[in-house]
Amino acid sequence: MAPPVRYCIPGERLCNLEEGSPGSGTYTRHGYIFSSLAGCLTKSSENGALPIVSVTRETESQLLPDVGAIVTCKVSSINSRFAKVHILYVGSTPLKNSFRGTIRKEDVRATEKDKVTGVQMVPISWCEMQCPKTHTKEFRKVARVQPEFLQT
Repeated sequence: MAPPVRYCIPGERLCNLEEGSPGSGTYTRHGYIFSSLAGCLTKSSENGALPIVSVTRETESQLLPDVGAIVTCKVSSINSRFAKVHILYVGSTPLKNSFRGTIRKEDVRATEKDKVTGVQMVPISWCEMQCPKTHTKEFRKVARVQPEFLQT
């Protein structure tokens, strides 16, 4: 006789992290595995390892944005506390219907594409700075340093 099918809803606590490892459709918080989808709970174990706990939908109708996914959004309105957006792409896959989202002011931070070596740059002219470690030059406005502030 087949085991009964267990259905779960988003946010439902499925099991302890010691009882299984999280799979698709789940997330971990405070040492427990929770469901992030409404669907059927499946546990699959291989070679005596911890079972992989995952939640699957009966019909995969559309790609859903996931925690940590890179999405492309269109900003619909901006407030002093948050911005409302329409999610158009998940990764490089376009969505059939857009999802609504909110980006809070606390979640926005300045980022850089390239890593910085962390060395203080040295002015070499009035409009150029140079890194003493990598010898890369950047164009920046440099103020004229007064002689009394020079360290000798």
